[in-house]
Amino acid sequence: MSELGQFQDAFVAALAERSAAPIAGWLPDSDGGGEAEPAGLAVYRNTIAKGCVDALAANFPTVAGLVGDDWFRAAAALFAREHPPASAALLAYGEAFADWLERFPPAGDLPYLPAMARLDRMWTTALFAPEAEPLAAEAFALAPDILAAARPRLHPSLAFAGFDSGLPGLWLAARQPEPGELALREDPQAILIARPRDTVTSRVLDLAGFAFLAAARDGASLGEAITAAGQADPAADLAALFAALIADGVFSGLDLGDPA
Repeated sequence: MSELGQFQDAFVAALAERSAAPIAGWLPDSDGGGEAEPAGLAVYRNTIAKGCVDALAANFPTVAGLVGDDWFRAAAALFAREHPPASAALLAYGEAFADWLERFPPAGDLPYLPAMARLDRMWTTALFAPEAEPLAAEAFALAPDILAAARPRLHPSLAFAGFDSGLPGLWLAARQPEPGELALREDPQAILIARPRDTVTSRVLDLAGFAFLAAARDGASLGEAITAAGQADPAADLAALFAALIADGVFSGLDLGDPA
């Protein structure tokens, strides 16, 4: 490795370890002892720390809005110190933030906060997911037996999850420009997040819709996925459910199987 490369690695280590020791060999040493902590290192550390905090605020806006700017930025600074970014790109920084919040004592009085962070993360993941053209309704204009045997390919941006309480509804309400009074419902809810084209969309997903997508994710045919949806909610309007999912743009392909 070149000396420049060695210095770059040592400089990164000095920032991470909060010590000038890794770069001691490159520091001026006019008095024999060297400068223990060059002022410039603090400037670099503060710049990096601010960038991490700003990135977390952008990637977890619901969490930031619920706890307030002071609380969030203090927590984000602690997280950034424990979890420095792995690359210069901070667009998706914070993969471990939700798990970290579960262990963060000041968040103990806010048990919904890790879930809010996970939902924010799902939104960011959908935003940066690969592009794919969603299937239009015409793609499903097939004979009933062929359609039932077909296996759908889900859009790469699609994310969905189920919860034992109304956390998805709370998250959606908190993301409104004027959220008003927020309330957490006790009934189970699921969430659907996708970016089939230019904009990330999200909505509460009923039990039948969640069962359908979970079956499709696991490789089920459309007929099997519809059966799973009907078992999850016998009262569900399955035709309306399927039409809504097509409108959501959750399908990117259809593999035709053998009707037999």
